[in-house]
Amino acid sequence: MIKIYEVGKIKEEEIFARNEPVSEVGDIVREIIDNVKTKGDKALGEYLEKFDGVKLSQFKVSKEEIEEALGQVETEFLDILKEAESNIRAFHEKQVRQGFMMTNKAGVILGQRVVPIEKVGIYVPGGTAAYPSTVLMDAVPAKIAGVSEIMMVTPPNKEGKVNPYILAAAKIAGVTSVYKLGGAQAVAALAFGTESVPKVDKIVGPGNAFVAEAKKQVFGQVGIDMIAGPSEVLVLADGKSNPRFVAADLLSQAEHDKNASCVLITESETLATEVRDEIENQLRTLEREEIARASVENNGKIIICKDLLQGIEIANRIAPEHMEVCVDEPFNYLGLIKNAGSVFLGRYNAEPTGDYFAGPNHTLPTSGTAKFYSPLSVEDFVKNIQYSYYTKEALREDYEKISYFAKKEGLTAHARAVDIRFEEE
Repeated sequence: MIKIYEVGKIKEEEIFARNEPVSEVGDIVREIIDNVKTKGDKALGEYLEKFDGVKLSQFKVSKEEIEEALGQVETEFLDILKEAESNIRAFHEKQVRQGFMMTNKAGVILGQRVVPIEKVGIYVPGGTAAYPSTVLMDAVPAKIAGVSEIMMVTPPNKEGKVNPYILAAAKIAGVTSVYKLGGAQAVAALAFGTESVPKVDKIVGPGNAFVAEAKKQVFGQVGIDMIAGPSEVLVLADGKSNPRFVAADLLSQAEHDKNASCVLITESETLATEVRDEIENQLRTLEREEIARASVENNGKIIICKDLLQGIEIANRIAPEHMEVCVDEPFNYLGLIKNAGSVFLGRYNAEPTGDYFAGPNHTLPTSGTAKFYSPLSVEDFVKNIQYSYYTKEALREDYEKISYFAKKEGLTAHARAVDIRFEEE
């Protein structure tokens, strides 16, 4: 049963404690990465047999396989995928940023260009649960940014096939190529390249502990989006909230995995007990009851605070991945929320609207990293190149100051590089 805490009656650390899973896969992942670097495709084939139970002659998904998959997906779901892609595209197109040029001083031009990353790898889980939504969320902003090659990796089933819903989403989102690879070995292949898998410049997308550890270890060789932890939802709800709605929203994240976290913050003791009882009622009806129950019992919390303003202060310290604000006038509170991955406003805006359809991205910072990380966006798929131009006359005006500055840092060669241009004078 989910635990109820009352602010002021328990130690503060109990409210903010996180039961983060301890990953002990570092050495295993390091070995996998080294093996892929050394043996390339041979290692990938061996790991496919070992972990996925399938032997493949090639890893790349063919055009015929993609067309076959499209034929297996219901027309209704294809239409939903296309509408979701349109919503995601419309939202992310607002994030496109232009470069600039400034000429505030005669003879000096300064500027910045916004340039897309050339090659991006997207990791899409495909084990016990397949997520076509992740394909859309990761590929659409990359496409908008102008990434020329979007390569997706996802594990195949025992027959060597990729989930048709994932392939359909890849087709709709504009993914360039798809490879039947999963786990740390897929991340290694993208980071270093093999005979058949091209090397990329950045890797994005969620995965299990092995995938997260592999992304951490290859960072620097390639860029990554973030190290994602277990999924989280925090619901801020007043006493007028429907306990059935709130319980359902909490369980929508609890069913992800046993390490997921669901938290309710409310000023109402009545709502707290009603939601606790309702969670128990709804748990019995879930297909993934075992997973959700473990999540609720290990990581679930109901926090009773004196008022919603104190509740927001607590929420800002937790910095949740998803935050729901279930009140009549939610926009009155939006400006007070400083740390959250994605905020869902109103009594009829459940977190799954953002997971699948509304448009904002669902690849979000977890484990309190919303204090300094942002949701995945077009910004993640571009880089800035800055430039400057000086005429001789403009440099003549500034070179002595630059030289003086360099000498203060003990870098006389820096000073000479500007001084030398005016020695003859």
